[in-house]
Amino acid sequence: MNANRDEFLDQGFVIVRKLIPPDELETLRIAYEILVDRQREVWRREVAKGDPPGGVWEIAPQPRLNLCREPGIHDASTALAVEFWQGRVQELSSHLIAEEDAPPTEMMLMCNPVRAHGPAKWHRDFSPFLTCPTQAYADDILETGPRYVQWNIALHDDDVLWVIPGSHRRKNTAAENESMIRDIRGPVPGSLQTHLRAGDGVAYILPILHWGSNYSPRLRRTIHGGFARLTHWERTSWMDHLPPGPQKRYRRWHERSLTYINRAEEALRAAMNSDEAGYRTALDALQPGRGDKGLIKSTICLGKTAKHINNQRWRHRDSLTEAEASQIEMIHPMTLQWGPPLGERFSSDEAQQIWERFRPVDESVRTEDDNFVPGFQCEAAPYVFEDVPEVLTPASWFRSWTTGSLT
Repeated sequence: MNANRDEFLDQGFVIVRKLIPPDELETLRIAYEILVDRQREVWRREVAKGDPPGGVWEIAPQPRLNLCREPGIHDASTALAVEFWQGRVQELSSHLIAEEDAPPTEMMLMCNPVRAHGPAKWHRDFSPFLTCPTQAYADDILETGPRYVQWNIALHDDDVLWVIPGSHRRKNTAAENESMIRDIRGPVPGSLQTHLRAGDGVAYILPILHWGSNYSPRLRRTIHGGFARLTHWERTSWMDHLPPGPQKRYRRWHERSLTYINRAEEALRAAMNSDEAGYRTALDALQPGRGDKGLIKSTICLGKTAKHINNQRWRHRDSLTEAEASQIEMIHPMTLQWGPPLGERFSSDEAQQIWERFRPVDESVRTEDDNFVPGFQCEAAPYVFEDVPEVLTPASWFRSWTTGSLT
């Protein structure tokens, strides 16, 4: 079992045939279908007033299970569904992102809706409110390789996903923008449909442009999720039902992931204290081997983190907008956000100092009015969607600690 890493880096995706061997497919289907039945029961209990009896299952265009978020749906009969994530797919993922022992991030299953919903929108999997301009991701990928790999692995034949090869390494072309403005739910020039047979998997690099082409009632059970050095599991009760060996490995990954919040705190405090060496050391512990482009990408992300922490610790928190309040709660280590558990480590004064330190970075990627580029997970935002400002370099960032501005 192998995957062509050169193809993966160049095209932004690679298809692996028979990732699930035919003789293992049916037992894995059974384990996942037990989870589907139990999750459907949870959704029935949680049905909102006015919704159909099945709740999410009957409403969503793409009902999703998240294996590590829903308590009470696991037991020995479903252990195989979780164990799957530390087998061949984990080994291939570690190879593709050149990470020695990459743990899974979120472990999900995408299902078909009960009625036709048609196509979704073309998109890249991030929003400028929480992440970086496209070029910051592309520059980091070109410099030292991707830091995350995402998978669709079909338990039944699946041709829903389309991708635009190479789009993970650049911003949108004029032709792509024109096409998506004309029809955000239709094929885009240069796009390619991934035809997965049962057992096949497609690994892809975010921020590749991709599209869910048709959410129909046709049976769909597609394993979905990713692998990265930085991960977070909200709950760990699902580990209790695993055999000793797999359980030990998951707990080791979990314990290791908890240490990265310490490195994030160290990076923020180093910036607050004008400690360039400490800042670089902390970032290198989070993402070893990063270059200058990677440093800028991480610094932009930490600018968003600094803002959220300041909002969390702000004495006038009641005046925050609904969007600002929700951003405080976001835990997403791949974009260097650990939410309240990180923010609670700083006093209100420290949070303000850190935000003032990062404010020039955040302001450099902001716009006066809402900006719009098709193919993102938000319609408009007062942020730059694609280009990294020329003024934002490691040298200007470190100088700003003295001057207060990027020059």
